[in-house]
Amino acid sequence: MPDLRDLEIMMDSRVPIIVIETHEEPRALELVRRAGIKQHKPVFSWSVTEGVKRMDLTHSVPEHLTNEPDAALKHIKQTGRSGVYVLCDFHPYLEDAPRLVRLLKELAMDHEQHQHTLILLSHALNIPPEIQRYCARMDLALPSDDQLMHLVREEASAWSSQNRGMKVKTDNDTLTKLVANLRGLTYSDARRLARGAIFDDGAITSSDLPELNRAKFQLLDMDGVLSFEYDTSSFADVGGLNGLKDWLHKRQEHFLEPQTGLDAPRGVLLLGVQGGGKSLAAKAVAGMWGVPLLRLDFSALYNKYIGETERNLRESLSLADSLAPCVLWLDEIEKALATDASDNGTSKRLLGALLTWMAERTQRVFMVATSNDISRLPPELVRKGRLDEIFFVDLPSAAVRRDIFSIHLRKRHQDPDALDLEALARASEGFAGAEIEQAVVSGLYRCQAEGRPLDTQHVLEEIAATQPLAVVMGEKLAQLRHWAEGRTVPAD
Repeated sequence: MPDLRDLEIMMDSRVPIIVIETHEEPRALELVRRAGIKQHKPVFSWSVTEGVKRMDLTHSVPEHLTNEPDAALKHIKQTGRSGVYVLCDFHPYLEDAPRLVRLLKELAMDHEQHQHTLILLSHALNIPPEIQRYCARMDLALPSDDQLMHLVREEASAWSSQNRGMKVKTDNDTLTKLVANLRGLTYSDARRLARGAIFDDGAITSSDLPELNRAKFQLLDMDGVLSFEYDTSSFADVGGLNGLKDWLHKRQEHFLEPQTGLDAPRGVLLLGVQGGGKSLAAKAVAGMWGVPLLRLDFSALYNKYIGETERNLRESLSLADSLAPCVLWLDEIEKALATDASDNGTSKRLLGALLTWMAERTQRVFMVATSNDISRLPPELVRKGRLDEIFFVDLPSAAVRRDIFSIHLRKRHQDPDALDLEALARASEGFAGAEIEQAVVSGLYRCQAEGRPLDTQHVLEEIAATQPLAVVMGEKLAQLRHWAEGRTVPAD
């Protein structure tokens, strides 16, 4: 076992304090117990509920009056025999506790004399600077695909034994997808989710995968910085963008099943006018490829973690890697990465962290960035190699506008054939997709107020009452089109 070997190496190297951050406390304790036995050292655990207790013996009694953390550390310090001491959930006692930090430091400095190895075990640990130099961190390895498959088969056998030998219904393709969706989870979390999928109905089907992904993302929570988008549209709900659709279709198979000799698709930038369908297209990529869609909220990065923006970006990107294959959506990216003299260089450091991840990532994470103003983006982000392509999403043509009207009418249980779509398409010249949708919505409100069914005239009146963004922001749109010409690929 690699984890056991790594722990033994740390103990042989005489590291005074080993830090293990994990939610799998039972697994970590068993690992420490086995390492201690192999090295012929007594192994103790401490918790605030039980105090110091021998854990390598079957019937051990807790040491008297060692429940309090300072009493436990004093007891360890006064013990002459070398041993391994696991301090469980010690993290709250390290905050504003100079006395306990000093005791830990003295134990670490006396390591050569007493050979005590302290192991701090918790879900999260902020090590005080006074003892950082005496510490070494160890991460428990996540299960491999083979181990996950073995785990799933164990749960299937358990279900079978409880149901008179009945077999769990599944197929190899779905089973492989289930294992892929369990990647990045700990043993215990993966087992719990696999058990939930199997014991629900005695079958592993494709309908189990979306719910499993939701549960997985909740376990890997990022407090709103990275959100799991449940509503991933299909490209049937997106009017136009035929160039983008064709480009994605050619790369779909290789993204889902990588082939030797071909570089994996890395991502695209969708540039265009507001309301042109860029966000909907980002959702549709995930829906088309059948993978999870993650949305990175840069505003939450800045506002929620003041002073820790870069670290939380790295954690978000690491989480995206663990959910691969997936689509990572960065909406209106220019608002996050545009440099500003008032942000103390945060945007530049954020850009550096993102570029490093883009250059070094090996997982199948396809990045879809959207932007309304490419002039604010740094050139090192948009150059070829960082992203595969830059697509320009222009205002829809007449044919595309007709399709968009049809989509939004059907979406609201209206018959498109009952309206004159050609007339609506002609009247809505210069309208973006979002403005067309709003014309349909407003028309429905008007006809409901009048107690009449929706007709072409209702929608035409709403179109006439709307000043589209192409008119309001005509100069900016002209500049954007001028820049995009010859520099980008038309999305339609």
